Amino acid sequence: MDKFRILGREPLSGTLAVSGSKNSSLPAIAACLLTEEPVILHRVPRVRDIDTMLKLLEYNGATVKRLASGAVRIEARKISNPEAPYEIVKTMRASSLVLGPLAARTGTARVSVPGGCSIGARPINLHINGLEHLGATVHQEYGYIEAAAPDGLRGNTVHFERITVTGTEDLMMAATLARGVTVLDNAAREPEVVDLAGLLIKMGAKITGAGTSRIEIEGVAKLHGTEHTIIPDRIEAGTLMIAGVMTNSNVTVTECIPEHFAALMTKMRQAGARVEESSTAVEVRPVTRLRSVDMTTEEHPGFATDLQAQFMALMTGAAGISFITENIFENRFMHVPELARMGANIRIEGRQAIVAGPAELTGAQVMCSDLRASASLVLAALAARGESILDRVYHMDRGYEHIEEKLAGVGARIERIG
Repeated sequence: MDKFRILGREPLSGTLAVSGSKNSSLPAIAACLLTEEPVILHRVPRVRDIDTMLKLLEYNGATVKRLASGAVRIEARKISNPEAPYEIVKTMRASSLVLGPLAARTGTARVSVPGGCSIGARPINLHINGLEHLGATVHQEYGYIEAAAPDGLRGNTVHFERITVTGTEDLMMAATLARGVTVLDNAAREPEVVDLAGLLIKMGAKITGAGTSRIEIEGVAKLHGTEHTIIPDRIEAGTLMIAGVMTNSNVTVTECIPEHFAALMTKMRQAGARVEESSTAVEVRPVTRLRSVDMTTEEHPGFATDLQAQFMALMTGAAGISFITENIFENRFMHVPELARMGANIRIEGRQAIVAGPAELTGAQVMCSDLRASASLVLAALAARGESILDRVYHMDRGYEHIEEKLAGVGARIERIG
């Protein structure tokens, strides 16, 4: 099982290029099931969750090919198996994204219920309720969700009881082939939702309102192939920015869209970080002292839950008391005991973590528990005195493309070991 060995307190210098977004690529790949014509997706990152989704589409009957340019070509001319079996999707939480496309394209879908995630539950009921509003018959048994719409889906108004990114994406895809008009009310506003809408529009869908809480989709009889470039990964961009600040370094994070992580930029500036942005890059400059700031995770455009663990790592080096409140997932503080092993002073009270700093972080052997927790431990290890060993870095591989190579390229003492 791979591990990272990191020798901390090495200054970084240079340019860190951001990969395409994993969280945008996953629904984009699922959307390829909606047409029999080929779709070419550019800037799809090479990470484990993407490999799993591509394997799933091949099981469904699609032809998948990685092109020399790095793009992915997907052609779902015929869907032979409208199913997402447990054996394929058990390591990925995004299997529900194919539920809507399969039901819309074939009139039937059988998808393994997403397993419990270490950071908290991701209820599937919002997807199910939405599909039922579009006329599908849905039931769950033996660990699978089965949806049937033999006469096709029908447009309707779907009000989400709470904001759900994957639910918004799943229902938006399903509605593209439904008869009539569908309105998604209380929809997610994340950049990944907007990117998916952009892809679907290129495929011939009629969608307005993406990026707002009300999305309207007018169904069409058929979608066609296209080419699309995935947006940069805003979570990776934020992680790399924090790496620069925590190591008191000069780095430039490129090929990103700072507008997508504006909430993080605001909090970092409040903490005293020196960050300057252009339309596609962020420059990070050394600072002598950080001050603590409070932060609460919220749906976009609020502070992203996927950056909470990394921001907490940053706050361990800030002077004062920081209150970090997690409002999205109920169990997203699993990195806290591992940060404490490295010298962090953090107390958890319900959904709030209280961070006292600045702490003198020292290297330790720690365990990665989930994707973003892994990122926080990498950041802490880069800033810590001495050597750290991070176990179970396969979590990191689910969402960060060659992160150790990128960091080593700007001076970090990091290596992958067996």
